[in-house]
Amino acid sequence: MTFWICATCAVEHAERSAVCAICADERQWIPSDGQRWTSLTEMTDAGYRTAIAELEPDLWAVSSTPGAGIGQQSKLVCTKEGSVLFDPLGFLDEAAVRGILDLGPVAAIVASHPHMFGVQVEWSHALGGVPVLVAEKDRGWVARDDHAIQSWSAEVEVLPGVTLSQTGGHFPGSSVVHWSGAADGKGVLLASDTIFPNADRSSVSFMRSFPNPLPLSGAVVERVTAHVERFEFDRLYGNFERVIPADARAIVRRSADRHIGWVNGDFDHLT
Repeated sequence: MTFWICATCAVEHAERSAVCAICADERQWIPSDGQRWTSLTEMTDAGYRTAIAELEPDLWAVSSTPGAGIGQQSKLVCTKEGSVLFDPLGFLDEAAVRGILDLGPVAAIVASHPHMFGVQVEWSHALGGVPVLVAEKDRGWVARDDHAIQSWSAEVEVLPGVTLSQTGGHFPGSSVVHWSGAADGKGVLLASDTIFPNADRSSVSFMRSFPNPLPLSGAVVERVTAHVERFEFDRLYGNFERVIPADARAIVRRSADRHIGWVNGDFDHLT
């Protein structure tokens, strides 16, 4: 089956259109020279390659060089019962597929939100028809449908100890993955950019749009924070290379309180 990939966000499409709907949205952007489409063959010929690296025991990073589209770093959670591929890349090759399968069978592919859909259907086909879980509230953003896509809502335990949970915020269906057995039993949160690790490694951000800076309201930030506070986690990973290495749950709360204070005007005297 022929499909196309938006060169800007690297999300797969069954057909080429005038513009990619995901990039035309206020949370993304279309280049000044207009919409451009590409393909796996074109990307491979251009020198794109994948790499898999261990982040900590049973957690792996899957990335491409150069970065495809937005350039996210996928996370692969490996358990005795199988693995979960979170935020799939917009590019794949045989090396990535082989490397992932060498670590065990994949139980599910999950994108935190539409910007991270990548070539999720193609990943499913390459990995043996793995289910692709898409939040019901974001189902309308899927541009390449397939029998592998399964809708979900609220919360799903994908594997024992690995929970997919819908926080909303960045998108209505934005989700995180909580892995209870990681970090020596203290727990890990794969937060994508629903809760984005900052460069200082001691704070996080909450945004409707990152490339076109649009903050979320204080009420939404409180809702997202309260949602993840139901889980115990010491470490937090974003959808690129940034990580909050320790005390992440408390850092999320402090950052939320700071965000809420600024948008409510509590710190206007500093401006």
